Amino acid sequence: MKAIVARDFAPLDRLEYADWPEPEASGHMVVIEADAIGVNYPDGLLVQGLYQMKPPVPFVPGMEVAGTVTAVGDAVTTVKVGDRVASVSSHGAYAEKVAAHEDTVMRLPDGMSDADACALLCGFGTSHHALKQRGKLVAGETLCVLGAAGATGLAAVQIGKAMGARVIAVASSEEKRRIALDAGADLVLGYDNLKETLKEATGGKGVDVGYDPVGGEAFDALARAMGWGGRLLVIGFASGTIPKFPVNLALVKGFSVVGVFWGAFTARDPAAYAANMRELVGWYLDGKVKPVIEGEYRLADAPAVLARVMNRGAAGKLILKPERHVT
Repeated sequence: MKAIVARDFAPLDRLEYADWPEPEASGHMVVIEADAIGVNYPDGLLVQGLYQMKPPVPFVPGMEVAGTVTAVGDAVTTVKVGDRVASVSSHGAYAEKVAAHEDTVMRLPDGMSDADACALLCGFGTSHHALKQRGKLVAGETLCVLGAAGATGLAAVQIGKAMGARVIAVASSEEKRRIALDAGADLVLGYDNLKETLKEATGGKGVDVGYDPVGGEAFDALARAMGWGGRLLVIGFASGTIPKFPVNLALVKGFSVVGVFWGAFTARDPAAYAANMRELVGWYLDGKVKPVIEGEYRLADAPAVLARVMNRGAAGKLILKPERHVT
């Protein structure tokens, strides 16, 4: 079969579209023939050796896959051949077929597309965990989402609205701000003079929950716009700059800085993760959340597609398709 292969930790243009051994099903493992593959920012960090974990090389990157079960191990009890499913893992998804442990496999309901299923896993999963377990967002609070036109940012906007918050979305261009507004944001802002515009937008009260996948100067501005008792969520550093936090701000403004590591959460508390996914799927079926899919691309084009995500050039979710699905 064909897959995207990282021979070593290296720049994205060193990724290869190459032959790779087909996975086999044994024990609790399930083989999924991919119909859609999600592209995520951590995928780019992983192949460059910049992520929190480093798999043995060579390896196939990719966290999300949706498709059809083609084989199951003799110990599998939750899915069967022919089921439409989605799965998430640390790597291995940029391939025509993927092996996954049945504990990571979710059967898809009728009416959910493969692309939407991928988006609900990492992007929506991260934002849901961030706002629910880490940010403890309460209806009526003000949520500020940085990077609001990215896959996780748009998810945070929609989830914030589903949880009853007033959502302020921050994005870098008029087009991205329009996308965030269409996703349900109550107010959209740019990054210029962000501290002052957030102060004005909150009537001087400050932000209750800040959602930051950007880092850099945007984090600094948001930290200074936090309200008393607020929770500033550290999601990632898409700007490429990890900020240095002046801890006296947390003292005098009485807010918390809270780290969000969704991958560790899914492993450490699988029951809570499963409950989160049930809630997300329910919101999806009720029309409360709807992933924004910017486009679908050939699996072979993964290096260029991933570069767009890493350079903050995407608005919404990008999906890879194996060659048999490309028309």
